[in-house]
Amino acid sequence: MSDHPSIYINVDSQSEIAIKKIVDKIISSGKMSRQDHTLLLSHVFANGQFSDRVRRQINRILDEIQTGQLKFMNW
Repeated sequence: MSDHPSIYINVDSQSEIAIKKIVDKIISSGKMSRQDHTLLLSHVFANGQFSDRVRRQINRILDEIQTGQLKFMNW
């Protein structure tokens, strides 16, 4: 076994990266469309379970909703 980190990213990590990008886009715009919602959920539930990192991303969205900083568009 090598001490060097793998250059390959596993599927879970790729999904988490995609989720973080989606959440970052939603939060930076302050808006969430039905399409954003569908895309986010498709990544979150892609493998049937989600990690603590994914849960934290979801909580970021919920925090924005609770504080009124996130608007729903095209619902």
